Amino acid sequence: MERFFNTAGPQTPDSYTIDPLSRFDLEEVLLMIRQQRYFVMHAPRQTGKTSCMLALRDYLNKEGDYIAVYANVEGGQASRNDKETAVKSVIDTLTGAYRLIFKNDKADTVRNAVQSLAIDSMLSQYLSLLCQSLEKPFVLILDEIDALVGDSLVSVLRQIRSGYADRPSSFPQTIILCGVRDVRDYRIVLSNQDIVTGGSAFNIKSTSLRLGNFSKEEIYELFMQHTRETGQQFDEACFPTIWDATEGQPWLVNALGHEVTWNIRENRDRSVRIIPEMIDKAIENLIYRRDTHIDILIDKLEEPRVRRVIEPILANEDEVDDALIPTDDIQYVEDMGLIKRERGKPRRIANGIYREIIPRELTWSTQDALTQQPQWYQNPDNSINMEKLLLDFQQFFRQNADAWIGRFDYADAGPQLLLQAFLQRIVNGGGYIDREYGLGRKRTDLLIRKPLTDHYGGPVQRIVLELKTKRGDLEKVIEKGLEQTVGYMDLVGSVDEGHLIIFDRTQEKTWDERIWHKPYEYNGRTIVVWGM
Repeated sequence: MERFFNTAGPQTPDSYTIDPLSRFDLEEVLLMIRQQRYFVMHAPRQTGKTSCMLALRDYLNKEGDYIAVYANVEGGQASRNDKETAVKSVIDTLTGAYRLIFKNDKADTVRNAVQSLAIDSMLSQYLSLLCQSLEKPFVLILDEIDALVGDSLVSVLRQIRSGYADRPSSFPQTIILCGVRDVRDYRIVLSNQDIVTGGSAFNIKSTSLRLGNFSKEEIYELFMQHTRETGQQFDEACFPTIWDATEGQPWLVNALGHEVTWNIRENRDRSVRIIPEMIDKAIENLIYRRDTHIDILIDKLEEPRVRRVIEPILANEDEVDDALIPTDDIQYVEDMGLIKRERGKPRRIANGIYREIIPRELTWSTQDALTQQPQWYQNPDNSINMEKLLLDFQQFFRQNADAWIGRFDYADAGPQLLLQAFLQRIVNGGGYIDREYGLGRKRTDLLIRKPLTDHYGGPVQRIVLELKTKRGDLEKVIEKGLEQTVGYMDLVGSVDEGHLIIFDRTQEKTWDERIWHKPYEYNGRTIVVWGM
């Protein structure tokens, strides 16, 4: 049986894989272990933390200088603020993990010996007695630590801290805490509503390491494993598309690989060469199917702290005063992998697939409620009649904007989202919308790609739309918008038409003043400008 792209759980010998030990600085980690450091390894969900930590455990045990145990303590989450249940769950999990690797009952004996102790010292005494019974220093890897909450999490962190001075003879030489977030960013609400920060509950942390995404080279290697295994070829032009869509997010990379080589059934014929249009179809399939990874992302959009960070990006606002957004909120959204921050650049959505999912999801119910049908705007050659579509949208916007925009949780980005919902309704099932937006851009770039036949590699209609909000003098907004529209058209290449849409939210103006359209000539191109 051939290997596969893995989209669920740790890597296995049956899946294509990048060596987990190569995905972090192993030399640095080994140095910290030798120096008896306690540290954090964090990364967004489904980036490979578990595979990396299991590989580290096996490496340490094989080298023979330490006894290493990996334990996933997520099971304690159900206990919430019930410290006794949670702490005992952690001890039981550690005991089972030790027994699984070393095939003896040392950990069971220690667990039985501490059952009568007070709950706020039970875990620390368990670790102390276990370390004293071992012939080598103990390295403990605790995964999903941030699944614990409230009193339970504080108790576990404080008990780990309490034995720090007794390492390595009577406490673990190194403890690695793994989770989505850095422990310093935890704001832990206790049962009495007091708030404890992770930094104060676990102030012995030496450093924090963040597990990164795949590089372009690692993506290429992963897909070449499939080629070597099956003989199926990938067109080189696929890889820029895969990178733009995923930016190396490991689950997305593997999900795309699985979708294009297996779920698209005709591609199970390994003589079929994978081309970029197939990658586009796979991306669209992933978005529509809303797998667990994407569902979790969608669920997070409803959180107020996520909205505070994402909404200005969708609305294409100028650089936002970060003093107005809690630093903890920005860090939280980054730790989830939703946004990226790069030195000297504005915050942005982390990758192309997320950039596509977010506006679609925020307008999903709106799309369903729209009555417009794709065939209303279809020319005889199967292309979109964009003039007819935008004229209809102007009328729709005039009649419905206030009521519909008020339905959006992300109201500041409402006009842009409403147009994108309208376009998505028309394009669904027969084309693609590529979106570029972000802080400081002062516009949204949309590229509609509409295949004119059902055959891969056939002719494709390409339409550029530039969305702007009127701020200041209209003529200056139009002049800048024309420059930006033509610039984006030149970047895309082979564009059939370009449109500049300007949303005027000046309440004093009548709709007759706001609704208009006019063709402009700019650098040899005709751009139709639409007032909304």
